[in-house]
Amino acid sequence: MGTTAHPPTRATAHAPTGTAVEAVGLRKSYRNVRVLDGLDLCVPRGSVFALLGPNGAGKTTTVRVLATLTPPDGGSARVAGYDVVAERSRVRRAISLTGQYAAVDDHQTGAENLRMTARLAGLPRRAARRRAAELLERFGLAHAGDRLAGSYSGGMRRRLDLAAGLVGEPEVVFLDEPTTGLDPRSRQELWEVVRDLAAGGAAVFLTTQYLEEADQLADRVAVMDGGRVVAEGTADALKSRVAGHRLEVVAADGAAYDRLAAGAETVTRGTTLAGPGTTPGTAPADGGSAAWTAPTAPTAPAGPTASADASPYRSPEGLTLGLPTDGTAPQVRALLDALDPHGTDIARFAVRTATLDDVFLALTGAPAAPTPGAGPTPASTPASASATHPAPVSPKESRRV
Repeated sequence: MGTTAHPPTRATAHAPTGTAVEAVGLRKSYRNVRVLDGLDLCVPRGSVFALLGPNGAGKTTTVRVLATLTPPDGGSARVAGYDVVAERSRVRRAISLTGQYAAVDDHQTGAENLRMTARLAGLPRRAARRRAAELLERFGLAHAGDRLAGSYSGGMRRRLDLAAGLVGEPEVVFLDEPTTGLDPRSRQELWEVVRDLAAGGAAVFLTTQYLEEADQLADRVAVMDGGRVVAEGTADALKSRVAGHRLEVVAADGAAYDRLAAGAETVTRGTTLAGPGTTPGTAPADGGSAAWTAPTAPTAPAGPTASADASPYRSPEGLTLGLPTDGTAPQVRALLDALDPHGTDIARFAVRTATLDDVFLALTGAPAAPTPGAGPTPASTPASASATHPAPVSPKESRRV
């Protein structure tokens, strides 16, 4: 298993007040591929910071640079007050890193794993036994301390792995997608551990693709794409950037989806679409299905929560479009009429509160990983429905430094 390299004391004396992790203009390339492109981050002490992004966005590379496993090509970073290049050994004494897969020795018991880690961290034999017992109790593993780790469940192995990283009470804890492969109950248990760590004063730097995880745990969330942060703030603030609510429409078929998608951008910008020679919401004069054009004056105002980031998201596979809305009945009705003036292209729709999934989609153009064990996203009570729009239905290395 991986081991910690820090002694059992926190390195807080050298860290600037209130700041645990700070990165300015970090750059990193592998051959001709730029993975980090001027990354800026600031993580306060005693908080949970979530870094989100699609595969290849640079999340793991960011963690590796901050944990001193990979040197940056440019920029600077300080962790626990120490420079990650010039003061590499001091950074390592102040942190813990837990990767995507538990790094425990299956041929040792849980207690033996922790005692070994404590001894490698420099604790005397008696102190190592005492610390191992404390951590087994803290992580709810005391009853299984004498069992081989190979017999542990996935959740128990993850808790043991995290416990090993806390032998020296690190100031900054890096968790790189820590709940990958865990069942819902195990994830909930690990979330409680993360909350306790932050409450105890540690800074928890979490990377994840599970939006629910970030929503539940993080004090601040940063969305990463193309090697840089494209948005940062509280979960609620990021949701409001996309929209207070989302109108989800499911097209009747592929052709209908194409027509809806063609008009969605214009509708979101505050205009409605109509056939040539018609007014918004009415059929073409010849009764046909002429191509939509945008009238010169907007007739479906954007809601107060909409912003420049509030672009529609698309899911061609599911024939689904999502548009920002303020959630009021008049605006939802106007959007539906603008998108589908003939009442034939939309099979069903739903209005729901915006989620971090919406933020992820709007800012990166890619869907987040589905939360394991989660059911379909429930829709809120619809703002309106008419005879032409059916009743709403929800579319829908682990190596420790």
